[in-house]
Amino acid sequence: MSDISVDYLVIGAGPAGLQLARLLETGGHDYLVIEAADAPGSTFATFPRHRRLISINKPHTGSDDPEFNLRMDWNSLLSEDPELLFTKYSERYFPDADDYVRYLTDFAAAYALRIRYGSRIVRVARDGPGFTVTDDQGRAYRTRRVVVATGVSRPNIPPIPGIETAEQYSTVSVDPREFTGQRVLIIGKGNSALETANNLLETAAVIHVAGPSPLEFAWKTHFVGHVRAVNNNFLDTVQLKSQNALLDARVVHLEKKDDAYRVQFKFTVATVEHTYDRVIVCTGFRFDPSIFDENCLPRLALDDRFPELTPAYESADVPGLYFAGTLTQQLDFKKSSNGFIHGFRYAARALYHVLEQRHHDRLWPHRELPAFARDLAAHTVSRINRSSGLYQQYGNLADLLVVGSAGPARYYEELPVGYLHDDAFDHRGHAFAITLEYGPDDDGDPFTPRLSSAVLGKGYIDGPLHPVVRHYHRGELVTTLHLPDDLENLWTRPDLHVEPLEALFTQAVPAAAPAHR
Repeated sequence: MSDISVDYLVIGAGPAGLQLARLLETGGHDYLVIEAADAPGSTFATFPRHRRLISINKPHTGSDDPEFNLRMDWNSLLSEDPELLFTKYSERYFPDADDYVRYLTDFAAAYALRIRYGSRIVRVARDGPGFTVTDDQGRAYRTRRVVVATGVSRPNIPPIPGIETAEQYSTVSVDPREFTGQRVLIIGKGNSALETANNLLETAAVIHVAGPSPLEFAWKTHFVGHVRAVNNNFLDTVQLKSQNALLDARVVHLEKKDDAYRVQFKFTVATVEHTYDRVIVCTGFRFDPSIFDENCLPRLALDDRFPELTPAYESADVPGLYFAGTLTQQLDFKKSSNGFIHGFRYAARALYHVLEQRHHDRLWPHRELPAFARDLAAHTVSRINRSSGLYQQYGNLADLLVVGSAGPARYYEELPVGYLHDDAFDHRGHAFAITLEYGPDDDGDPFTPRLSSAVLGKGYIDGPLHPVVRHYHRGELVTTLHLPDDLENLWTRPDLHVEPLEALFTQAVPAAAPAHR
């Protein structure tokens, strides 16, 4: 069996692998995707276990702007074909996972992406400046660069004595009738735990959900991986005393004897024991690094759950080893959207531009603009009101506007914020980073009416999503401008959004950007 040589080897044909493959295909690059299953998106054939996605799907936005509509479409991959939008596959706000499997299959077929199915990678080894990657059939792939897009595929099991006797979220039965009249403990407080609890509400006698940390709600933190309202029904039964309970406690020991579990909980002031018929572990997943040789084993972060990355999505200690999809979460863990399709589709595009810039001498896509404040402000306002990448990757991706001492300004789109100061971009003059961000955290009720900076005045930073512009001169931060939020995220008011931007550009570079030509 002869070796196969490619420039780019992508491991995994989930949404991140397909997104990057489509970009590599468009750019005319030599690539191959290796997938262990017989079809793309195999994870979605199993997860979520109860088959309802929590990534929203909104076909009817009132707009005919495809870029804007992607703000409300959290499942589509980026492409130029309007028929390859997931909104064509389902109208349900929380769609069925089986529809997503069908969508990914059609996406891969429509673009004839180069994917080898039924081939599981078992070894990745450094081979000079590149890598040799071996699959379970003995094929060897020699490649300059590896992109791992396998997702978090290993269960994240807490170190609790006896936990090996419990059932796992990934394999436990989803037939609620099998739990009729039983006492059930669910370990974990995320969406998988609450999803599992909701499934058992009509049949289980008692349901306890336990974990040492307080519940975190997406509607309060803005992080879509925290508990979503669609999984909140169980919490009603807790508050209304319907035999169920939420335990703020650490499970310290499990013992299975005969057909029952004895479980010890450590509360702040006491250790308590309860008995259950079933125990289900719903504590998430982690990266599986077992395929890597010691000579290219990537350093891990966040309790070894994710690879440690540079802002360019590259391993912090293995040059040429890149990551895409949920494996890029270390860059924004529990803060933004790299862990989700509506976020990492843009991260995959940013990774593609990094690869083209670094390895193919291609400039990051940009537009040249007249270096006048009115033109710069007009284009910036247009971007913050249309861009889905800035909107979905809030605080993670930034547009970069570079204004030199002469000639046109250059406007780059959707750079990773940590990559803004890379040497590939000229920072000898003035640069402006444009992002969408949430304001300071507020420990109060997020639904309490609050006044905006539009009312309270300059200096007050709004909590809701709003535009932020940071001015750098020769690489040093000079000033930061927070524009007011807007009820419908339309940042177009002349007095609140346009004129402050024009004033910033005029003051920052008066010689190059007067307010009027």
